[in-house]
Amino acid sequence: MIIRSATRSALSGTVALATGLLVLLPAPSPAAAHTRTEPVPPAAGSSRTADRALLYEPGTQVRPASGAPSPPSEVSALSWLVADAVTGDVLAAHNAHRRLPPASTLKTLFAVTALPHLSEHARHTVTEDDLAGIGEGSSLVGVVPGLSYKVADLWRGVFLSSGNDAVRVLAAMNGGWDSTVTQMREKARMLGALDTHVVSPDGYDEPGQVSSAYDLAVFGRTGLASPEFVRYSSTAEAQFPGDKGTYGIQNTNRLLSGAGGVERYPGLIGVKNGYTSRAGNTLVAAARRGDQTLLVTVMNPQSGASQAVYEEARALLDWGFAAEGQVTPVGSLRPAPADPVVLPGRRAGKPVRDGARSGAAETDRILRKERKERSEGAESTERTEGTGRTEEAGAGGTVSGVVGEPMTGAVGGAHGPEVRSGAGASGPGGREGREAAAGSDGSGGFSYLMPMVVIGTAVLAALALFAFRAARRRPRRR
Repeated sequence: MIIRSATRSALSGTVALATGLLVLLPAPSPAAAHTRTEPVPPAAGSSRTADRALLYEPGTQVRPASGAPSPPSEVSALSWLVADAVTGDVLAAHNAHRRLPPASTLKTLFAVTALPHLSEHARHTVTEDDLAGIGEGSSLVGVVPGLSYKVADLWRGVFLSSGNDAVRVLAAMNGGWDSTVTQMREKARMLGALDTHVVSPDGYDEPGQVSSAYDLAVFGRTGLASPEFVRYSSTAEAQFPGDKGTYGIQNTNRLLSGAGGVERYPGLIGVKNGYTSRAGNTLVAAARRGDQTLLVTVMNPQSGASQAVYEEARALLDWGFAAEGQVTPVGSLRPAPADPVVLPGRRAGKPVRDGARSGAAETDRILRKERKERSEGAESTERTEGTGRTEEAGAGGTVSGVVGEPMTGAVGGAHGPEVRSGAGASGPGGREGREAAAGSDGSGGFSYLMPMVVIGTAVLAALALFAFRAARRRPRRR
């Protein structure tokens, strides 16, 4: 009788203990429950609630509050977009996903693909083979076979002179032309830029080569997280090496240089312009005013004005700054979540990210690998050259400061860069990403420990019950 009572008491106590531990067990954080595609929720009021399908609708998409200014009516571009560069919120757009020839704005994708693989201190002696295949009528910076160039000089040739010859050499250093095409296509998919098809990394007109205002904005936003990208794209003037010394080159982005009678835009960070006979004029431009940084894309203005691409970009930037806080986002430059989004003309159940590499963890792994390769390359070069000096912009160049942790937001669904003045300012992405991995409630390790305690308690209870029953079966001595 005493033994049976003890058995019941032990069993009841064990059940009560397990129940109490289960009540105390914290609910698993989203990060612990499943892999996020957007690890950290964006700030309140951002495009987390935006209907991503809106950007696939034709025409102009904008959701202004009462009394907010309307987007400029004089913009004649076939496609354009205005976005917050930090959050990725799309403030307004016109035919955002219309596929059009991108011209040299495609060099933004080339840069975000190849920059992490090539140390800016490395040198390369150019061969005739490196320059083979340059398209007729291409813009050139003047790369000469047989001369040795620093990678940093070649990048200035790309960003300032839009030199297809410099692109050819950098692509050769990056594994070859065809390999670079493959890498760019993969990078576009990883970024969620699914309107883009790369045929020629320099943006030269080729059959089937297309992008969109949306995708080009994604590439520009990704580039703003890279100190090198910002430094090159914001440089107005520099010196380029030639066979008889150096000569001056000027940025072809007239909103930055002020050339051709175009007034410089205050706070312009740069990025990239382009032109071909098929694409017309194209431009990706970023500018900062106060605490806000905007990114605009303008593709193929139809007004016929000689500087239309710059003046329309100016009008869109002015509108974006004036409309701050007065519009509801109509989309996001961050990749879509894994859940399917039904778009006009597409079957339900097919994710927008069709064919894209998904998951913040995979993106972070790629970014860490790229940063490690870039760091190791720089250290190796510094040991070889005996200097740790970072290559600055050329004479007269401008060193801007939109620098942040690489955007797992533009690249994998989390954050945009923290935009600050002064090159070298670091963004918050790394710390927030680690917090997301640990669980948004800060209990990442605890939430995994508690189930083990509960399971262990249940096992001990089972053993105790077995021991009591075994004792009860033994014959008692009188």
